[in-house]
Amino acid sequence: MPAYQQLYLQVRDDIIKGIYPMGSKLPSKRTIALDSNISTVTVEHAYALLIDEGYIESRERSGYFVVFRADDGFVIAPTRSDVPKPTRKHHTDIPTDFPFSVLAKTMRKVISDYGERMLERSPNLGTTELREAIRVYLAQNRGILADTEQIIIGSGSEYLYTLLVELLGRDKIYAIESPSYKKIEQVYKASDVRLEKLPLSHDGIDSRALQYSNAHVLHISPYRSFPSGVTATASKRHEYLRWAEKGMRYIIEDDFESEFSVSQKTEETLFSHSFKDNVIYMNTFSKTVSSSFRIGYMVLPEALAETYQEKLSFRSCTVPTYLQLVLAELLNNGDFERHINRVRRSKRKELTTLK
Repeated sequence: MPAYQQLYLQVRDDIIKGIYPMGSKLPSKRTIALDSNISTVTVEHAYALLIDEGYIESRERSGYFVVFRADDGFVIAPTRSDVPKPTRKHHTDIPTDFPFSVLAKTMRKVISDYGERMLERSPNLGTTELREAIRVYLAQNRGILADTEQIIIGSGSEYLYTLLVELLGRDKIYAIESPSYKKIEQVYKASDVRLEKLPLSHDGIDSRALQYSNAHVLHISPYRSFPSGVTATASKRHEYLRWAEKGMRYIIEDDFESEFSVSQKTEETLFSHSFKDNVIYMNTFSKTVSSSFRIGYMVLPEALAETYQEKLSFRSCTVPTYLQLVLAELLNNGDFERHINRVRRSKRKELTTLK
């Protein structure tokens, strides 16, 4: 791990533990550099990541100050009636299309390597090849440690939302961001469950609305909520986790499009920060590869994965074996990650030009 990422993690953990409380000033870049025997450029990169994640902010001619709030309860802020504005200006119009030539080459390779096995029916959870490839990718790039048995493949987010309702129960109350992706609300309404809409503020769901919610399940898109573009700050993400720790509550972390963040490091996930085994991680390859693939996946907490096996293991996988093997090959040979990095570099370059 590069030195700047090591320093980032060290300072981040100190902030979360309260060693640097809300409002406190961090040591200067020069001080940290001298104490740690590293360059000021390394410290600057680490501090930039902390700013990026919403742990600190830079004040001109004053230094760096902690803006992460590690309260035990909720931070009550006035309900905002204005339209939320994105927390970060990280979103550009750079095309994200996966190179067709690479995709075609991979398809031909899979046909050659697997032959008639492509015509076999997929295991109900998804092919072992794809689930193992996703497991390795998440561990290396997202900080998510899970077994292949916790990963379930399905034909897009909408199908997986429906599976989650069957798994968690129709007697639960589900809360979603307001505004949110229209199909999320449509799926829950079609599933005949009680639904709460929690208004978004500038940094995530309004704290007062979340505190007084009766929901058992919170469905969020912390990286970039659509259509508002709001990104949950570090403080807000930990607030979500504290909310879920009370009672038998679950968080559905819908991480759509987070791979294309222009941050120098991948976005933090709630799944990797949860200690209660109550966060369900979801993502798709609709944006990163092709919307026509209709391949999504979810990572269940260990206990829920066991429940899924008991209740829903009879459900057939809705993604063709051939497409799963193609995607597994893209993940394993590095083409997927090279594409992600190429798009992220282009986005950074565009933002630098705009500045």
